[in-house]
Amino acid sequence: MLRNMFRLLSCGAAIALVLLCGSCKNDSQRTVNVVGSTSIQPFAELLAQEYNKKNPVQRIEVQGGGSTAGLQAVTNGLADIGMCSRSLNPDEAQQFSQITLARDGLAIVVNPVNPVKGLTVEQIRGIFSGRIKDWKEVGGQAGPIRLITREEGSGTRESFVHLVMGKENIAHVALTQESNGAVKALVKGDPAAIGYMSLGLVGKELNDVSVDGAEPNAKNVLAGEYKLVRPFLFVTKGTVRPGATKFIDYVLSPEGQKILEAEGLIRAK
Repeated sequence: MLRNMFRLLSCGAAIALVLLCGSCKNDSQRTVNVVGSTSIQPFAELLAQEYNKKNPVQRIEVQGGGSTAGLQAVTNGLADIGMCSRSLNPDEAQQFSQITLARDGLAIVVNPVNPVKGLTVEQIRGIFSGRIKDWKEVGGQAGPIRLITREEGSGTRESFVHLVMGKENIAHVALTQESNGAVKALVKGDPAAIGYMSLGLVGKELNDVSVDGAEPNAKNVLAGEYKLVRPFLFVTKGTVRPGATKFIDYVLSPEGQKILEAEGLIRAK
């Protein structure tokens, strides 16, 4: 009798384990993982929040880590969708499928007390290469310029290097930060600082300077007058799960694009 009871208990435990594993599997299938650019992250989180309200059965989980991390996560099967805040290079373009969810101006930001309101691309390049070291050289008050840059692997940094630096290197004295928020905090707290970040995340706490005479705003980006512009990409590889496709379709829908536009980005189409 005890032996039969033990068999029943063992059988029950095995069934419970199978049901639990099945539940975990189903839960995993319902979750869409989006990983990558910290520039895109806050916008993707907002979109996921709105999407999840309309699709409670499915869950969109968004994580940062940088554009390169997003591509690696997709490659390794750890993410359904990678977020990349720069153009793909030719090798990457062959490996991944890319969807432009929006365009973003790359803003050059200074502290609100800084009197400098505009710079040329050449001046910005000179500042970040270390050739221009004092604010008085670009029309500001005398004093050293403190550089704030992004980390290696950041899509924001790679876009900045491509659009501004060309073949020149960012000076080693630049303070490296790992997110737009960290750049924003440092520039906000330092009157001598200059950095670069997503135009859609600048807000009212910093001054974004004009570049080559063009103010950094959506109107000038659309008109082609503001040149520091980069794509915000979703990247996938191989067969895309239906849940991920559904979320991408939502982001590209009029509703999704309206949300991004309200947050300061430029529509994909």
